Amino acid sequence: MIPYSRQTVTQDDIDEVVRVLRSDFLTQGPAVPKFEKSVRDYCSVDFAVATCNATAALHCACLALGVSAGDEVWVSAISFVASANCARYCGAKVHFVDVNPGTGNISAETLEYDLKQAAKEARIPKVLIVVHLAGQSCDMQAISLLCRQYDVAIVEDACHALGGRYQGLAIGGCQFSDITIFSFHPVKPITSGEGGMLVTNNEKLAERARLFACHGIAKEPHLWQDAIEAEGQPGWYYEQQVLGFNYRLSDIHAALGTSQLTRLDKQVRYRRVLAEYYDRLFASGRLCMPLDRHQECASAFHLYIVRFKSASVRNRIYDALRQAGYGVNLHYRPIPEQPYYQRISTEKRLLPGAKQYAETALSLPLFQGMERQQLDQVVQIIEQAMAGL
Repeated sequence: MIPYSRQTVTQDDIDEVVRVLRSDFLTQGPAVPKFEKSVRDYCSVDFAVATCNATAALHCACLALGVSAGDEVWVSAISFVASANCARYCGAKVHFVDVNPGTGNISAETLEYDLKQAAKEARIPKVLIVVHLAGQSCDMQAISLLCRQYDVAIVEDACHALGGRYQGLAIGGCQFSDITIFSFHPVKPITSGEGGMLVTNNEKLAERARLFACHGIAKEPHLWQDAIEAEGQPGWYYEQQVLGFNYRLSDIHAALGTSQLTRLDKQVRYRRVLAEYYDRLFASGRLCMPLDRHQECASAFHLYIVRFKSASVRNRIYDALRQAGYGVNLHYRPIPEQPYYQRISTEKRLLPGAKQYAETALSLPLFQGMERQQLDQVVQIIEQAMAGL
């Protein structure tokens, strides 16, 4: 089976991991701060907090922003369920924002309409979580302008988008958001095995996120709340200030991530070359259409997604490619259609953009090391499956 994506591990990666394995620190050592600094420098952002996975980072983002029961968090209707679950972990209600079916990203026009309606009903959200589907940024400038009008915090779920750019700047600089989240799962352009990262330019948010990621414990003197009790205490003194979690990343994972990060731009360039080759093969529009692209966005191409003219055609292509050994998939089924969210939702809204996208979209194989002849084979199978339609 040829997957839709997979990791590439080099000897340099292995050497860095082995170096940690032979060191004194497998966790809570120097490799994690090194990884955090590498991501900070790459994104030109002030603070970074590594976590065991991106779901943990999303949860910490919500906690750092003060999300709690009674709050409302708005989330893109098209994403992996973790983008919404993080708000539910905090007891918040989730409202789903429709997407542009051509990109799978939140539509600024729909967001504006929803915010106006929410203002009339006195239920402005505390946080908006935008998702950069497949690695292409949402229109963050327009979204930021809208959210500022209503005092809504913004979290960029950029789990697909490390290495992408918006308006010429690296995604993760938080120019138009409070927090950005990255994932280092093996199917992403770079991996740490498992791992996530929260980045921000707000020191208080970074401190809060780190607190929640490490049992709620503060070891740094400037963060201590009980100054009288702490005065004169030995070096082992620490304070649990909130009910936190064990969301730390190990040094083993961090070493792999730091090594892989040195090749990120090369990896993304490779993916773009493959994506452009796919584009040429699909240029006529006869078979399918790639997701719409925006000039001010340079996608990281975590995924290469195409759209077919109908659900029946898409399903036929899915079956044909699977039978031929190609691991195609749908990213994603709309979150509000999941049974859990169906059970708890009090909203019965139509989301036509998400529905149209999910009925016609398909992710084709795209990964480092993939050969052009394999892309040719994918297209040939699509052509054969569509013959006579």
